Amino acid sequence: MSLIRALRAALLPVLLLGALTTPAAPPAASAASVREQYDKREVLIPMRDGVKLFTAIYTPRATGQAYPILLQRTPYSVAPYGPEAYPDHLGPSAPFQKEGFIFVYQDVRGRKMSEGDFVNMRPQRAASGAAVDESTDTYDTIEWLVKHVEHTNGKVGQWGISYPAFYTATGMLSGHPALKAVSPQAPIVDWFQGDDFHRNGALWLPHAFNFMVNFGKPRPKPTSEWGTPFHRTTSDGYAWFLRLGSTGATRQYTQDVAFWNEMLDHPDYDAFWQARNLRPHLKDVKPAVLTVGGWFDAENLFGTLQVFKTLGRQSPATDSHLVMGPWFHGGWERSKGDHLGPVQFGADTATWFQAEVLFPFFMQHLKGAKEPALPKATVFETGANRWRQLDAWPPKQAREARLYLQPHGGLAFTAPGTEGGADAFVSDPAKPVPFIEKVAIGMPKDYMTADQRFAGRRPDVLVFETGPLSEDLTLAGPLQPELFVATTGTDADWVVKLIDVYPDDFRNPDFKEGGSPWDRTPNPMGGYQQLVRGEVMRGKYRDSLEKPAPFVPGQPTRVAWSMNDIFHTFRKGHRVMVQIQSTWFPLMDRNPQVFMNINDAKPGDYQKATHTVFHDAARPSSLGVNVWSEARE
Repeated sequence: MSLIRALRAALLPVLLLGALTTPAAPPAASAASVREQYDKREVLIPMRDGVKLFTAIYTPRATGQAYPILLQRTPYSVAPYGPEAYPDHLGPSAPFQKEGFIFVYQDVRGRKMSEGDFVNMRPQRAASGAAVDESTDTYDTIEWLVKHVEHTNGKVGQWGISYPAFYTATGMLSGHPALKAVSPQAPIVDWFQGDDFHRNGALWLPHAFNFMVNFGKPRPKPTSEWGTPFHRTTSDGYAWFLRLGSTGATRQYTQDVAFWNEMLDHPDYDAFWQARNLRPHLKDVKPAVLTVGGWFDAENLFGTLQVFKTLGRQSPATDSHLVMGPWFHGGWERSKGDHLGPVQFGADTATWFQAEVLFPFFMQHLKGAKEPALPKATVFETGANRWRQLDAWPPKQAREARLYLQPHGGLAFTAPGTEGGADAFVSDPAKPVPFIEKVAIGMPKDYMTADQRFAGRRPDVLVFETGPLSEDLTLAGPLQPELFVATTGTDADWVVKLIDVYPDDFRNPDFKEGGSPWDRTPNPMGGYQQLVRGEVMRGKYRDSLEKPAPFVPGQPTRVAWSMNDIFHTFRKGHRVMVQIQSTWFPLMDRNPQVFMNINDAKPGDYQKATHTVFHDAARPSSLGVNVWSEARE
């Protein structure tokens, strides 16, 4: 989740979340520059039920023209507080501040200096029967602004990253006629199926716990202060979470964190989670929409793709566009976007996006600028490192195919014949497979492109790969695993990872050798196994997230699901690899491998199990892909 300046200053040493990467305390010179250009005032805007929301309004000092309003609603903070306290910048990027907008920042209901009670992912009124929701609060806010703020042209835009993007997505449902353009960037839409805290029912343990143990603490009354952050004595998340002994043992630290305990009390996709699924409400959207996300967003890649795709199905008349870059969570605003870990993208993709896509989008819809029409999808092709402008996402001409697991660790586009077989491994929850090679207390943003050689060397990870490719292979769209499996237990997690294996002699153009010929550091990218996409299906949810079902020990069973999209080119000479495993720790919580409510498991419930993956003619385990060629468009 993306926190703004004050939260980072208070909590970054503890949380270490990928989202907490916004600037620290603003430099005085930058704040002075904002002060020179803008007047500030702070107001309490009344909602229809009488609750007042704290709002900071920055109006250009230059008069003689009318300005549109650019709104951000946040559960984090609109700091700095005080009419004489100014931030280091306004808006998504420098061109916005220079151009001139009326910038409005608001603490949402129940957070920081706003009145009322806070509800995480507050359900829409249609799902809860409540009198207000975030859409009505957005409507009431805009209605007050257009009536009480001087020098406005009557047009409003809204944007935000992560949790503020959820408020942007609900804001576009408000129906206010002044709201002309919105940009939800890495929005949350479903916290059980694919965003932030769960993946197909598996708890994303360090990210969820590290966030909620701080963010989820109660706020008895409006305040600009942050509470005492949660403290650990180690930076080794693998050891710390393993020593807890069980997922439920986290409750000892969360007695006053209501939402964490509610999460554990609702282990299945029941009414609690379904009410927080935003997708059914994305209908009849009037503003223009620019949905933005990163291919390597470890938090809300699911929400980004789902917002865009759902609008296409349920609100086809909406002027909707998608941007996907080679970014971590919020990397389009908080980095150059030229690399992630050692993986290079060849250009400053973030600055290009800000200047050539986001700024023109708001200029067109809020100031009437004559900008070139945006393509339906502006997407970065990783591996080949180039932007593509497409008339649809996924590309219409992508051809469905399947990569089949083969005997002896092979991987091919042809199904196995009679010589196929099966591979088995022992999964031990006491010694789970790490999700990353380095020590970390949270979820490092570069795990999404991390080298997977360390995992493939373990006996509880199955590895399948092609030979060196004779030509480039581009995959575009969702991945569709279909595994035929058996287990000696009654539950199991199935993790599938798609990996780009670099040639052993691959030379990274940005790697600088040094020293004498006999002591030079070898090129670290030679043989690199870059994670392109990885995802899990918690086995008991294989047929329904609402109604879990056990495995019958020893009985072959089909497990199939959909993974998030990719747009990646495996270059000539590279190999395509698939790894399959059942633990991925502590990224996701451990499965006892016994059918039960995992959140109630005790240390003694965790059992070893032998898992088998079949790849024969009758049970051809495979990964569904979409092969795309520029020549086919």
